[in-house]
Amino acid sequence: MDVFLWEQHCCLPLRHTARVAELARYPLGSYLSVNVGYSAQTKDDSLALLHRFRDEAGADPRFRLVDRVGDIGAPEVISLAFDLEDSRPLDGDLDTVELFYDLGVRSLLPTYNHANPAGCGCLDTDDTGLTGYGKDLVRKLNAVGMFADGSHCSRRTGLDIATHTSVPMIYSHSNFAALCEHPRNITDEQALACAATGGVIGINGVGIFLGRNAPAARAERVAAMADQIRYGVDLVGIDHIGIGSDYSFDGQEFNDEIRDNPGAFSDSYTKWGPLQRTPPEDLLGESEVPGLDDLLADRGFTAAEREAVFGGNFARVASQVWRA
Repeated sequence: MDVFLWEQHCCLPLRHTARVAELARYPLGSYLSVNVGYSAQTKDDSLALLHRFRDEAGADPRFRLVDRVGDIGAPEVISLAFDLEDSRPLDGDLDTVELFYDLGVRSLLPTYNHANPAGCGCLDTDDTGLTGYGKDLVRKLNAVGMFADGSHCSRRTGLDIATHTSVPMIYSHSNFAALCEHPRNITDEQALACAATGGVIGINGVGIFLGRNAPAARAERVAAMADQIRYGVDLVGIDHIGIGSDYSFDGQEFNDEIRDNPGAFSDSYTKWGPLQRTPPEDLLGESEVPGLDDLLADRGFTAAEREAVFGGNFARVASQVWRA
């Protein structure tokens, strides 16, 4: 595969044993947004992870820490920035957004699955959307230059982000409920509202969100990603679909956490069994599994359209949202 990859969300283990070197499974030239915390992490936890990841990346010539979009795309390195999957690490202080931005965080979700002071999550049955604090958070993200991200948020919260943002919002790693009815997937209404802001929806490779979660169903997962992309492009247009595979280098640890901490998830989230994820090698056609680029070509996507999906669309909205 020759196209530039912008991976809007992937996960190392959120602990001191994590190794940034694992990210070298992605090809040189890629951009990766690496998670540094969600609702389980405090401010101190996420800051410690950020400093550790930054120190390791800075000492490894295969990686480049980026400040701006212009830092991305050098063919000899993998470019890295970071994201937060919940607003808990802000510790209730909106000024902390700037602190995280200065350390390379470029994307933040107000909520992760369940309600918090910013709004509601995708597993909440009572969906009241963004709170007053959550609306202030979106405005702060806009002002600082960080993506406001609706993945894991409730439907109303996602729609409220689209209403209150003044720049493009994103769904970093969300699939379409029309193809797979799961509480983590988004409605057509959410997708159209995101696109109306100029935003982008990153399609993920998680089996339970694709309806292809059998351990051996690797090729089926990549094909389901291609189907999700085809559906999304038909719905919102080629300019508004990208990749956020949600590949987790701590997959077994995450499944153990789901088992041991059921209150953080739900029966509707986990009833398909342990999460199976699409690794970079399968996504990029570097294994025996047909890669996404070839599958999209088979579905009628031109080379220019595939380049937009794999990287161009997220790069465009980053140039509109991030500080120069």
